[in-house]
Amino acid sequence: MTDTKKSIHGEWSSRFAFILAATGSAVGLGNIWKFPYITGENGGGAFVIVYLLCVLLIGVPIMMAETMLGRRSRQNPINTMITLADEAGADKNWHYLGWMGLIAGFLILSYYSVIAGWASAYVLKALTGSFFGADAITIKALFDDFMASPMQLAFWHSLFMLATMLVVVRGVNTGLEKAVRFLMPSLFILLILMVAYAMTFDDYYDRGIKFLFTPDFSKLTGNGVLTAMGHAFFTLSLGMGAIMIYGSYLPKNVSIAKTVYLIAGTDTVVALLAGIAIFPIVFAAGLEPAAGPGLIFQTLPIAFGNMTGGWLFGILFFVMLVFAALSSSISLIEPAVAWLVENKDMSRKQACIWSGSITWLLGFGTIFSFNLWSEFKIFDKTVFQLLDYLTANLMLPIGGFCIAVFAGWIMKQQHTEHELDMPNALSYQIWQILIRYVAPSAVFLVFLHVVGVL
Repeated sequence: MTDTKKSIHGEWSSRFAFILAATGSAVGLGNIWKFPYITGENGGGAFVIVYLLCVLLIGVPIMMAETMLGRRSRQNPINTMITLADEAGADKNWHYLGWMGLIAGFLILSYYSVIAGWASAYVLKALTGSFFGADAITIKALFDDFMASPMQLAFWHSLFMLATMLVVVRGVNTGLEKAVRFLMPSLFILLILMVAYAMTFDDYYDRGIKFLFTPDFSKLTGNGVLTAMGHAFFTLSLGMGAIMIYGSYLPKNVSIAKTVYLIAGTDTVVALLAGIAIFPIVFAAGLEPAAGPGLIFQTLPIAFGNMTGGWLFGILFFVMLVFAALSSSISLIEPAVAWLVENKDMSRKQACIWSGSITWLLGFGTIFSFNLWSEFKIFDKTVFQLLDYLTANLMLPIGGFCIAVFAGWIMKQQHTEHELDMPNALSYQIWQILIRYVAPSAVFLVFLHVVGVL
């Protein structure tokens, strides 16, 4: 099918461009904001080992499958599942998998943009010296005041959404590709600078590196194992249509297997470097590594405000966080834009305006969750908590499970062999075992855990 068919939206100019784009989609707030604090909550080194195994055995096979689906069809996720289900002689209801991924990405961006807006605001706060000499009480008050202001949150959310849509409206080559060619190298440079800064602390090795890489399995609980499994899955942007649509722009002569291993490896390195940069700073300031989600916005500013060079590196850190968020946000909205262009006969500009405007409006539900609607609950959850739960805990695991089942059991073997083009039969057989048995079983366990059955 892909021998003659090409996406109407264009193609990545090279394998390197796809690697940058897919890595940008995977590398986001989850790597720099979430990975360090969940590692801190689960004891460090042992958690990291389990996480790495889960990336290799679960994340990589599903990412290969999702990329393969996109490239074989060369369409948006919904049309992809319609086309491939028809090709396999399967039930037409498989198109709901495409819908679920597209909607999940759409909903995630609505609150992701708000959180990214926090990071954008904190660049300015760091620049103006708001953290200088501040203690925990001052930083908490600063954060609480910010959360209590719908106008401030709306401004930064709007600014970030505008930046996202300005990139996406320019298309695959002049928009997405040019953006990631700037964002990803810049992100790595900033991350290396942060690691170099962390190395200046006396307990960089003893308390930072050892905490991250010395395993103590007595600190790892069953819940920690499931958390590692879930994060390995979510950090690669699987099940939300992003990798599928990026795969549809992948040239035919590019090896999916080799490319996905590079992307997953790079994504993992970024997460580990974030931990290497953050934990020495946290320990040097006498702070708690298991501080939870507040590690970035309520703990690190204390450290930056009371350390030599903290002003500069506080600015660099939050700029890095914004770059990571932007590289992910452009992939979250792309499936919806592609669907509108392909199915509703819209220009790319019109599709961006419609999808961007709806996402922007949905974001106000998250904004108001922290102030005006903080007492309004649905199933005992605020709007933000409900969106986060529905997407991360339900839609993405179900999507990942279905991708594994479709690629492993529904597609014809000659088609998956042709698309993956593995170097030898053994490699393909290993992938088949992982995608048919290991990955769906593991994702199913995660799903049971998040719904409270396990």
